[in-house]
Amino acid sequence: MIERSNPPTVHEPAGYSHITVSEAGRLAHLAGQCPLDLSGAVVGEPGDYVAQTAQVITNCLEVLEAAGAKPSDVVRSIVYVVSPDSAVLAAVWQQLNASPLAAAFTTASTLLGVASLGYQGQLVEVDLTAAL
Repeated sequence: MIERSNPPTVHEPAGYSHITVSEAGRLAHLAGQCPLDLSGAVVGEPGDYVAQTAQVITNCLEVLEAAGAKPSDVVRSIVYVVSPDSAVLAAVWQQLNASPLAAAFTTASTLLGVASLGYQGQLVEVDLTAAL
């Protein structure tokens, strides 16, 4: 069972929960999912946040399914975006929340603007933990 809540003594979150509690049991810690296609190549043209975010969504859904989980089983998400621009971060967040993966971001979530990620040209990465 997963319970999500927001204490009345802190600000109202924008679509996520301040607290996510899951019963003791098995957790799946997914590696950060990158915008790589099956051949291992970064997708999209240079600077294409939309294409990269779409590939990350696809990869997250595939890995969750392989672990026996679905987006609503996610208890923690961390989103990394290469940009100092809050509008770019917001656009990636909106794309994630308009996707089939959206339920993963109603949980305890962090959105970070970072200087770089592991692959040349990589702009987006999503790290998920799911309760099984």
